[in-house]
Amino acid sequence: MANNNGYSSPYKLEGKIPLGQAILYGLQHVLAMFAGNLTPIIIILGACGFEGSDVIRVSIIQNAMLVAGLVTLVQLFTIGPIGGHLPIVMGTSSGFIGVCSGVAASMGGGIIAYGAIMGASIIGGIFEAVLGFALKYLRRFFPSVVTGTVVMAIGLSLIGVGINSFGGGNGKGDFGSAVNLFVGLFVLVVIVVVKHFAKGPLSAASILVGIIAGYILCSILALILPTTYVDANGATQTCSWVINWAAVGSAGWFSLPKFIGINLRDSAGNLLKPVFDARAIIPIMIMFVVTAVETVGDTSGITEGGLGREATDRELSGSITCDGLGSSFAALFGVLPNTSFSQNVGLIGMTKVVNLYAISMGAIFLVLCGLFPKLAAIVNVMPQSVLGGAAVMMFASIVVSGIQLVTKEGVSTKTVSIVSIALGLGYGLGSNTAILSGLPSWVGYIFGGSGIVPAAIIAIILNLAIPDEQK
Repeated sequence: MANNNGYSSPYKLEGKIPLGQAILYGLQHVLAMFAGNLTPIIIILGACGFEGSDVIRVSIIQNAMLVAGLVTLVQLFTIGPIGGHLPIVMGTSSGFIGVCSGVAASMGGGIIAYGAIMGASIIGGIFEAVLGFALKYLRRFFPSVVTGTVVMAIGLSLIGVGINSFGGGNGKGDFGSAVNLFVGLFVLVVIVVVKHFAKGPLSAASILVGIIAGYILCSILALILPTTYVDANGATQTCSWVINWAAVGSAGWFSLPKFIGINLRDSAGNLLKPVFDARAIIPIMIMFVVTAVETVGDTSGITEGGLGREATDRELSGSITCDGLGSSFAALFGVLPNTSFSQNVGLIGMTKVVNLYAISMGAIFLVLCGLFPKLAAIVNVMPQSVLGGAAVMMFASIVVSGIQLVTKEGVSTKTVSIVSIALGLGYGLGSNTAILSGLPSWVGYIFGGSGIVPAAIIAIILNLAIPDEQK
């Protein structure tokens, strides 16, 4: 329903809101997913032997932002049956890190191994799209108790990620330092205060306000506190909360994207081409089934957390189809498979801003980041503790959305059994990868790391095996 100015509510799916508000709401979605969009690519390029200075690495990182923005626009506004017509933000999937690292190791790394990952991504993406088109025949396997359990598993898997960022980034020498914890707590407090004591657009943009406040705080702290520390090896390191403004200054102003098989080359001049090798195709295709299950959970989390209802067959089918074809499209740019970002599901559940026009501003910003590296650098220098202050609240809200889905039709003993066993056994096995070390490596690639997939499989099996209770 439009108001007297012709604008719609940001809490409604359709309609246009003021441009300034739309930019604010869209930008906080970019800030929530930016680091997660680039990290998988950096890891897999490193596994293939491409160092930070390699020209192919710089080009693919640039392409990753461009692709995420374009595929998000398709999810928002659809092309025929492709896209869920929901506020789904797309980005490079971290779920493929394990299997792609295994492919890189088995093929000896280098440009051939990375080309094989791209070739497998093209085929796997098409395979996932087929699953999306066939979803109406598979929907009976995903009632609210199953999708709710998957959504809860997604939220639980991300809470640890948020806490790691809150402490400054796991693996950093000053992880858990008093300054990092102070910065994360400051951002969280600002978000809560703005969310509950401000009104209108400012309240809905509380995540963005908190992150901007974190940038300002870190800039002030750099003037009054030591910005370096000595690590365990005696080397001097820069504190993780320090903003690297020099990286912004050195970033280029404009750069066109490059494509595999055409002009995407490494520093030695070798052309990156798709390679179709069974050693890459088989494990990566299996992972596309996994990511389809996660997309079902993300889509359900968005409709429940943001719209207060279950996802329709059309929405689930469109989102999975876009997930698959978007991944094949990403591979043409040398980018790893794209998928729906659970970080942004949590943001929608927290702010309730589902307006497609607003989210499209974030997608357009990502496209601009892919064309203007200096713009991307401003976001890329965000300290992990600043992101963590926002992440812990966003990710926990995904769990709440899952609880709402599970309890929508009441809580029966069947529901309790499904959720208890799926989260206890399934999520427990998946989140503790050491317990799977005695099994074949492909088991760890599929079931390890997050716990989402084993929880989903167990929930589906139990829902079919346990009889419904008599009313």
